[in-house]
Amino acid sequence: MRHHNAYNDIIDMELNLEKPLLFFDIESTGLNIASDSIIELCFVKICPGGEQRIKTWRVKPWDYERNCQRPINPSAQAVHGISAEDLSDCPTFHEIAEEVVEWLSGSDLAGFNSAKFDLPMLAEEIERVRRFKGTDLHIDLHEMKMVDVQNIFHAMEPRTLKAAYTFYCGKELENAHAAEADTLATYEVLKGQLDRYAADPRIENDIDKLAKFSTKQRTVDYAGRLVLGDNDEPLISFGKHKGKTAREVYFNEPSYFAWIENGDFTLDTKRQFAMLKAKFEAEKKAERKAAENRPLEDLSGIFEQKLASLNTNPAKLSQKRQKKDEENGPTLF
Repeated sequence: MRHHNAYNDIIDMELNLEKPLLFFDIESTGLNIASDSIIELCFVKICPGGEQRIKTWRVKPWDYERNCQRPINPSAQAVHGISAEDLSDCPTFHEIAEEVVEWLSGSDLAGFNSAKFDLPMLAEEIERVRRFKGTDLHIDLHEMKMVDVQNIFHAMEPRTLKAAYTFYCGKELENAHAAEADTLATYEVLKGQLDRYAADPRIENDIDKLAKFSTKQRTVDYAGRLVLGDNDEPLISFGKHKGKTAREVYFNEPSYFAWIENGDFTLDTKRQFAMLKAKFEAEKKAERKAAENRPLEDLSGIFEQKLASLNTNPAKLSQKRQKKDEENGPTLF
């Protein structure tokens, strides 16, 4: 493998793309998705044909409920070196949200360990803009394919991003934990993986297959409170209803969905539960409407099936009623 001395010295392998692939990386105030915020966001968009576009934002972390700048956890600042003072004149995520969505639109996604942290954090910021600012952002990250380069790396060569960069790209990663450096390094690592494993049938230069290979668990929400079971049916993954379908829980205990909405869960988790609730409600309404519009003969057939399910023969039931009337005598009015 060749050794490289600069980011623009690109590995020979080129990505086989049908649409742009957007590499991204996030630095944040901390590691709690529900209560921390993005402070630096970098996108590196690779277009079919190889065109490369880069965009990096510094973001003032905003607490929408308290209407103030969110503090940075000291342990997080020790890693990325960004202070609150560095961000005082930067835009909030709300102010850049539409530009972020414009960059995201029409692309597949890629990142390093992004499925566990960066993607859920980005989704949370988008949900905050929707909920607290009333902005209708036309993007659904759940519909976008996600290639997690770390999962490919761990499956093939378990290491960190810095080691992955050295291993696949033949050079040392400088300025680690700066969003742009990490994002560009991730892009090069994926190309290095495709180059190194070109003869391995598990790895193909195809975004659909890479997304499937690098996704360990099929989740509905990024926090993993809902997972996909057989036939892609959403299942509850925690607590007293663990293993039950969301459909079963909703129809037997609809208050559980209200508990989720009012509980300490990420906004993305709440949104996915709300979407399932709306889906189940629509199904109930459709069933009621269909029942109201059924011809009487169909209802008669359903009644007979119900009687049959109770092991009751309609003719025998009529005979029993007649015998009972004879035993009790005529009814007086």
